[in-house]
Parts: sequence; C-alpha cells; structure tokens
Amino acid sequence: MRNIGIMAHIDAGKTTVTERLLYYSGRVHRMGEVHDGAATMDFMEQERERGITISSAATACEWKGHHINVIDTPGHIDFTAEVERSLRVLDGAVAVFCAVAGVQPQSETVWRQAQRYRVPRIAFINKMDRVGADFFKAVTSMTTRLDAHPIPLQMPIGAEDQFVGLIDLVDWQCIMWDKDGEDNQQIVTEVPEAYAEEAQLHRHELIEAVASVDESLMERYITDEHTITNGELKAAIRRCALASRLTPVIAGTALRNKGTRLLLDAVVDYLPSPLDMGEYEGTKPRQPGRTVKRRPTDTDPFSALAFKIVTDPHVGRLTFVRVYSGVIKAGQQVVNARTEKKERLGRLIEMHADERTDIEELHAGDIGAVIGCKDTTTGDTLCDPKKVVALMSVDFPEPVVHIAIEAKSKAEQEKLARALVKLSDEDPTFRVRVNEETGQTIIAGMGELHLEIIIDRMKREFDVEANVGKPMVAYRETLQGRAEVEKRFVRQTGGRGQYAHVVLTLESGKTGSGFVFEDKTVGGVIPKEYIPAVQKGCQQAVNSGIVTGYPMVDVKVTLTFGSYHEVDSSDMAFQIAGSMAVKEAAPKASPVLLEPVMKMDVITPDEFTGDVIGDFDRRRGRLIGMESEGNTQIIRALVPLAEMFGYANDLRSRTQGRATYAMEFSRYEPVPVNAANEIMEKMGNAFRFQAGARS
Repeated sequence: MRNIGIMAHIDAGKTTVTERLLYYSGRVHRMGEVHDGAATMDFMEQERERGITISSAATACEWKGHHINVIDTPGHIDFTAEVERSLRVLDGAVAVFCAVAGVQPQSETVWRQAQRYRVPRIAFINKMDRVGADFFKAVTSMTTRLDAHPIPLQMPIGAEDQFVGLIDLVDWQCIMWDKDGEDNQQIVTEVPEAYAEEAQLHRHELIEAVASVDESLMERYITDEHTITNGELKAAIRRCALASRLTPVIAGTALRNKGTRLLLDAVVDYLPSPLDMGEYEGTKPRQPGRTVKRRPTDTDPFSALAFKIVTDPHVGRLTFVRVYSGVIKAGQQVVNARTEKKERLGRLIEMHADERTDIEELHAGDIGAVIGCKDTTTGDTLCDPKKVVALMSVDFPEPVVHIAIEAKSKAEQEKLARALVKLSDEDPTFRVRVNEETGQTIIAGMGELHLEIIIDRMKREFDVEANVGKPMVAYRETLQGRAEVEKRFVRQTGGRGQYAHVVLTLESGKTGSGFVFEDKTVGGVIPKEYIPAVQKGCQQAVNSGIVTGYPMVDVKVTLTFGSYHEVDSSDMAFQIAGSMAVKEAAPKASPVLLEPVMKMDVITPDEFTGDVIGDFDRRRGRLIGMESEGNTQIIRALVPLAEMFGYANDLRSRTQGRATYAMEFSRYEPVPVNAANEIMEKMGNAFRFQAGARS
C-alpha cells in the first residue's frame, strides 16, 4: 500500500499528473483534461470553470500489485489548509515542478509543509515538452531554493518538441516514444552509444551521491563501484528517500502522456508503505506527557485521524479519515478522544473524487470516509473506546482577510446561518464571528479568492443570496511598553455585594508567545481559587482588543497584589476586575497596531521592472531581492496586505497582461504611526498612536 499526495505550485500540472496516474493504472478509461473542465479530480463547478484545484480530492488505484491512495492538493496559497491537512495523513508525496520555471513560490511553501510533517518525497519534473524546458536547471533550482538534495534517476533525451525519451540511470536502459507516442507505446532498449558516455557520467554522480549518505552502499562503492548491482542501488535510493536524506527526481510531460508510468513505478519503488513509517505516537487524553504508541497493523487497537469534513447534499456529513492502526467495520462504535463522546460509524466509503463506493471495513493504512460522525471535526482522533489515544492534530494558519456579510432578506437569515456553520465545519481556515458592537456577521479567510469561492458555494450549494462588504484586513494589537494598574471593582446592592481588588502589570511579551499570565502574589492576598478568574478576565480583554477592537497578541500580564472580601468576593467580581485593569493599562503601555505582511514574487518582462518596483514603493512595500531569468525578472518583496487589494488588475494594466505574481502570508509587522492613525480615523476611533520606538 502507498498513501501519496501530489503537491506543487499552481499550474505546475498536479491534476494532469493525477489524471494520467489514474488512466495508466486502469482506474479511469478516459483521460480528463483540466483545460476542457473535464478532469476527474476537479469535480467542483468552481474548479472546472476556473481550471484550478480548490479542494483536495482523494482517489485510489492499483499498480503492479500495490494499492495506491492518491490525494490531489490545490496549488493556490488561499487553499494552503487543504495541503496542510493532506500532508498530515500521507506517508509520501510527489512534488511536481515545471521544467521551465523550476521551483516556484508556492512550491517552497508546500515543500516546507512536507518537511514539517517529515513526509518522504520524490520529484517529477513536468512539462519537458514546453519551450525553454531544462531538466537539470530545474533540479539545480531545487538545491538553491529548497535546500533539498535532489538525485536525478533519469537523463532526458532531448527537450521541448524534441523530447523523445529517457535514459534510466538505475536500471540502465533507454525508454523511447515516437514523436506522438504515449506511455502505452514506450519502447525499452539498451542505452544508445551516442548517449552512453554522458549517461555513464550521470550514473556515477548518482551512485556517488547515494553512497555519501548510505553506509552499506559506501562500502561497496569504495571496494568497486562497477560491481554495484541495479537492485542494490535501488534499495539504497529507497532507504535514503524514506529517511528524507535524498529526493529522487524523474522527468516527463503529463499532458503529452510521457513518463507517468515511470512515475507510478517510482512511487512503488521509493515511497513508503504504512509499515515503513514505523510506530505512531499519541498521548493519553487528560494525562499530558504520557505517550502511547500504535503500530500500523490490523491487530493493534483501532485509531484514526479525521482530516477533512465535507457536507454532501445527498448523504449528509462525510468525515474523511486515515486509519493508523486496527480495523473498523460499518456500524461499529468508536470514541472521539477530544470530546470523549461516542460516535457510531453508519457507513464506510471508498472515495474516487466525488464518486463513492460502500465498503465493509477499513484497515490500518487505509484512507476512506465515514458517515455518522456528528461531533467530529478536523484534527480529531477516533479510537477504540477501551484503548483511547489522541494522535497529533493539524495546525492551521490564522485567516488574514475579513469581510462583512448579511442575508438579503429576513427569510434568508436562517439559511445563511446554516450555510456558514457547514462551511466553517469543512474549512478550518474559514472563520465566522459576530461583531458585538455593530451586530455584523464577519467572515474571515486566507485571501480574496478564498472568500470569493466561499460566497459562490453559498449561492450554488446552499441557495443563499447575501450582501457582501469590501474585504478588510485582520489587524492585531500589541504593546511596546509596560504599565502598572490598580483596579477595584465594588458593587453594593441590597443583599450580597461584589468586591475584587487587583494590581497587575501589562507589558509586551516575546514574539509568538501569544497571551502569558503570571501570578506573583504572596501571602494569600488573593485566594488561589480566584486567580483563574483574574486570568480569564484578562484574557477576554486581550482577545476582544482594547484600542482598536482587534485581538492583542504577544502580551504578558503579571498579577502582583490585590485584596478580597470574605463575603462579597466572587469569581465574577475578580474576572471583571482583571478585564477592567487590562483595559485601563493597555493605552498607557504604548500600544502598536500590527498588520499582515505578504511575501510577493512577481515575474515580469525586463521592460516593466521599473514600473513594478515603483508600484511596490507606493504600496509601502520593501524590495528583498531580484533574480534574472532570460529576458524576465523575478522581483521579491514584502508588502502589507492592506495595500494589495485589486493588485491583479493593476499588475495586468502596468505590464500589458504579461506579468504574473504569487503572494503568501509572511508575518505580522507594526504599522507606521501615520498609516495607523489614518486607519483609526477611517474606523471612527478617537484613539491616536504616538510616534516612538518600534517594537
């Protein structure tokens, strides 16, 4: 068994590669094309209209006695959560790179995600038929931009429209196609004399690279390189790939049906089975620090991770799961490790894009879907009620773009609320909240395209018409100073009153620390049972935002002194006192407004370079690097998200539609004082930031 994902930058050819894998493995009998809107894996209407993948789609195929579960992931930064949750449950991945562009911005993002989950990878250099295709240049870009250790397993014969074959450096054979040939008509011959010398040099480099990180091959290499058999070399490459020390690289052109059968061979030869991944580690709920291990076998207690929720109009709520250990049958009862509630699995389903096949059971290593889980969300562990374990969950980035939304009529309000609940269930990076001051419903996502797709889905899938406001930026607050405040909360009514007294210090915390609370009271001036109430009050104030209404991050609250009344003090009184103290201290502690800053990569013809850079200056951007590639320039910059709305149209008009760009979230940075005060003015907020040292 192999559980693999196809990942890459937008438009590198992931979905086309997946279509060919399904066709040549016999899963589908007709190849669907992305440009025709007929790709099997792009089954959503929005995907077929736009020619992009929005939602990761699961399928399975058989190849040479191996069962391969495949997940096709999106390439657009707005749907990065789909890649994140897919990589969490996969054992291996195929990284697709364009032979012309090499490593592109989103390629870097998905590569880092795969590294975080320690997913072994192989690389497929696609589009060898395109003008400007250069296999070895694309391999070099993997080294320079990804800090990877690629090892080419093949040497292409020709490029662009002369791409006619490959020399397999491991099995030492030549695979040829005629000019209009397909993978089904590949001709396997001995290595031609004309290419033997160059191919021998590349094979030597391959053996040397593998031997340098594999001890057993190193011994054979030192003794006599020429006695190393193809089988020994293949086994050593597999060991290095599984340990993520090296990345095997192969070539082809999926659109022209060349090289994808060899990719299926490479998946079987070099990517791990669930058994290769060893034991999985989890924790015991309510017992932090106590680890539990599960082996990927049918005999171990059942454990599975829910990695995706989909609302289906025909069957209801589908929960996608990856089974890590044990076997589960339809109708069986399991427990959710997070909620500790029991769930009954009504039906078990094998997925093929949007087609479903009922199955009786799921085994260790399987990826499937279950119907019947009501309280399970993304990242929850389903397990044997007698052997409870919580597997590592999935972390998702915070949304950076907000818009206000409202139903067009009273009758639509309930439908809108239902649609928003279902969509936020499906997508962990889509958030819904109500602004308490204005009563507006605010939805948040990873970008303009993300929210545009959400609104389109509401209209088509849930039949909800809504009025939508302009996109807003998700700002944050923090502090660059400190302030000490003493606060008494006293209320005297007819009966029992309310009394709480706190003295606390509010100051800036370490970057990335979030909210930190420390109790430094001594002598029982405030009883221990009231300390959590003070902390809760402080955290509520910080989360609701004090100066601008945006959440405050990286702050530390230290409780130093206080007092209580034996009769009148209560949890509620201390919670209110803590909240009031923080609200009073924040404006005195030099507050700062933070904004999301995006990393931009613009690829433009040379003649428009000045215009693009000048436009960045006007948008408060900072140039961080430039790279020349032929007659084009790759311009890298950091630009505040607030200045980037509508950028696609501006870039088109400045460059006659010839430039392209990619944008991803980088970090939060302080807004300059003048710009921050302009934002305050637009919001109708009377507070003004003061010029001073930046944090």
